[in-house]
Amino acid sequence: MGHRDDPSRDLTDLPAGHPAPPVHDRHWARDVRSAVGCAGVLLALLLLMDWGVGTLTAWRAVIWVVLALLLLVVLCPSRVSAGEGCVAARSPLRTRRVRTDLLVSARCPDGVSQRLLLRDAFGDRVEIDPRVLIDNPELWHRLAEDARRAEASGFLLCGTTALSRVSARIDGETAQNVFKVSGLE
Repeated sequence: MGHRDDPSRDLTDLPAGHPAPPVHDRHWARDVRSAVGCAGVLLALLLLMDWGVGTLTAWRAVIWVVLALLLLVVLCPSRVSAGEGCVAARSPLRTRRVRTDLLVSARCPDGVSQRLLLRDAFGDRVEIDPRVLIDNPELWHRLAEDARRAEASGFLLCGTTALSRVSARIDGETAQNVFKVSGLE
């Protein structure tokens, strides 16, 4: 096994100027399993109820499967990843990317679901759940670093307040976790 394949290799020993490898949401697989479980339970309940009443037919079973698949698509989280100068959110239906080094706005739109909406100079948009950034500090670090770079180069004109709020939330939750782990809660 070569040094390139060694998972224990520290990122600090990469040659200067070599881009760091992309960072992914490490809780994505768990969230997908949860979505699959919910859709599976719904399908099982619908089929059992229909079978128990005696009205289960092939067409009705197809309808229940389609309904469960629709629920899966709705519940399935986007897989967020960040590379050097780029953040991508891949959902079951599409992939959206934004150049974070050319970020022009970052907003937290009002509404029921909390989302961070990022837009770059090319007009591309990505919506990210701030919870993903809180649970994955590496993702937040990449995004914040590129946002600072975009602000310094004059691209990021709208959104420093939204990013500051997300940063404060991440710092607060990190401090709570540190207190909890150390027993100072």
